[in-house]
Amino acid sequence: MGVTSRLTWIEEKILEKLLGDASLTLLYQSSVHNNCLLEMTKKCSLQGSTLTVFHLEEDVVLGVFMLEDFPSSDSEKLCNCAWFSLKKNNSSGISALFLNTQVAVDSKDQMIFLNSGSSLFVTPLRGCSLVVDDTIMKELELIPKHKPQTVECEIFRVDGIKKNFSFIKKVMTAEQHRGKLLSALRDYRPYEDLTSEVRILLVGPVGSGKSSFVNSVKSAFQGRLTRQAIVGSEESSITKQYRVYSIKDGKSGETLPFMLCDSMGLEEREDVGLCVDDIPHILKGFVPDRYQFNPCAPFKLKHHTYAATPPLKDRIHCVAFVLDINSVNTLSDKMVAKLKKIRKDVVDCGVGHVALLTNVKDCDEVLDDNFVNMTESVTSLNEVQNVRHMLNVPIGNILMVSNYASELRLEPMKDVLILAALRQMLRAADDAFADLPLQHSASADGSFNESDIENEGEP
Repeated sequence: MGVTSRLTWIEEKILEKLLGDASLTLLYQSSVHNNCLLEMTKKCSLQGSTLTVFHLEEDVVLGVFMLEDFPSSDSEKLCNCAWFSLKKNNSSGISALFLNTQVAVDSKDQMIFLNSGSSLFVTPLRGCSLVVDDTIMKELELIPKHKPQTVECEIFRVDGIKKNFSFIKKVMTAEQHRGKLLSALRDYRPYEDLTSEVRILLVGPVGSGKSSFVNSVKSAFQGRLTRQAIVGSEESSITKQYRVYSIKDGKSGETLPFMLCDSMGLEEREDVGLCVDDIPHILKGFVPDRYQFNPCAPFKLKHHTYAATPPLKDRIHCVAFVLDINSVNTLSDKMVAKLKKIRKDVVDCGVGHVALLTNVKDCDEVLDDNFVNMTESVTSLNEVQNVRHMLNVPIGNILMVSNYASELRLEPMKDVLILAALRQMLRAADDAFADLPLQHSASADGSFNESDIENEGEP
């Protein structure tokens, strides 16, 4: 009969994601193998990368990932180690610490972890308590305790990972960066409080991922997958209405001061898809939520009820050109012409803009080790340079994401890219606010002048 881990299925999946889509195979369990040093080293040595997990009484999992082989009996080995703590039944309670650690297994049935000659972690294999340095406990956000009591010790073989410790470090720290981004976005307020909310318009070809990005942002803030915006794979646009989606924080329940505006997809033919003549009306705040697009009959002011002087909060403050990274280089001349026409309208209206490339395959390769900028290998991609020249968008405003599609749970690295993209869109909006004419910036409601209405002739 096989040995069953004390980890729940969900906890095991969390740890596998934490290590970059790895798979875990249980090699050793102290209660089954009688805390035997010989048995432990026999089962775990020369197995490749391993994950040692201690189940503590306080419903906490304390673990050490070793990229190199597990040490054999009576040996000392220098290893790249990632330490982590996981609060059971709480996927957001992950804390990580990375150390170049000397791992020793001695004749006293002890496994000792050393850093710069100082003992950080001593595991009495024949006992039930750990001796852990207080510094480690604090770094892992655990309450310092002289001898944390263990319920079980398990050691897993880790398969299917890159033998690259910087990759492991990036994936394991993604959860912490996700938390920082969420905190910053929850605290966001529009530039000089000129408006109560920022509106971001998503435009792009059919199937580029506009509605999926709406769902991805909402999921990241809710802490669970949501599917409010309808998505599909048809050749024609699934989105038929102009939709304004508010973003609610799943932690506080508050509605955040930014909104995503979803538009009908662009198509090559003139009689289908979003009519580019509708764009200026959307940008200037005249198109209402749930307006039904009609490719053959562009929006006309005299046919609709609209505010005579739409406030600044009803305008679009940033436009995201959403493009599938896999089809950027094959866009037709007609599609490129439409995108350039829209960009001209965006610039003429003084609206901030970015490019959002979707369907990125390797999320970990996009951001640098500090999760601040895109790596040089990414910015030099042919697709990125093509977008830069096509839309005249600075490299810093070309963003990459992998939207949620068929996933069953949130993934920290995807969330980091999604939230980082949203943050850059808000920064582009703030830049546009800072460049507003004095008559707009002097008024909190940012009302239009009468000339704005008079110049809104029929397209």
